[in-house]
Amino acid sequence: MNHFNISALVLALGLVFSTGPMAAGISKDEYKAGKEKISAQYKVDKAACAALAGNPNDICVAEAKGKEKVAKAELEDSYKLTRESLYQARVAKAEADYAVANEKCDDLAGNAKDVCVKEAKAAKASATADAKAQKKTSAARTKANKTTAEARGEANVQAADAERNAANTKADAQYKVEKEKCDFMAGNAKDVCVKEVKARFGK
Repeated sequence: MNHFNISALVLALGLVFSTGPMAAGISKDEYKAGKEKISAQYKVDKAACAALAGNPNDICVAEAKGKEKVAKAELEDSYKLTRESLYQARVAKAEADYAVANEKCDDLAGNAKDVCVKEAKAAKASATADAKAQKKTSAARTKANKTTAEARGEANVQAADAERNAANTKADAQYKVEKEKCDFMAGNAKDVCVKEVKARFGK
């Protein structure tokens, strides 16, 4: 079977999937083209399953459907670039893997089959839990970064205010010193001195 490779689509569309922040997603035209390629690939993959029979056919179909589902979810994520779309892409992968694993369990019987099914379910539960954890972690980090940025901004404002207040306090103190020096003078000389001091300190 011609296995669909989402990374090939990514390269074709010039994408880079990442959990980190991205400036912009793919365009609407690229998104539409991606959906068409995924649909075309699914038809090819499903057609290849026709040569198989029984459980091998079921597994093949499950793989084809799973790959299509994952590809669509990843394409959706590359278009929306949201925390939720990334989460849905990860969940789609977990569900697709489970569907295939569960079909493979049908080749077994008795306890071996029971164990296989439980392992498939456990793997799905684990992958889904990881996806949820990653989603929450991402949200927490975003909130933390925002809080830190806000705190840093507030700190900068407070620091600026403190520096300004300190400068004003020092200027006032220096003004009083300079004005006090004028008191040693008398008459017009004192008046001129005081005016000069006031002008210099913007009083």
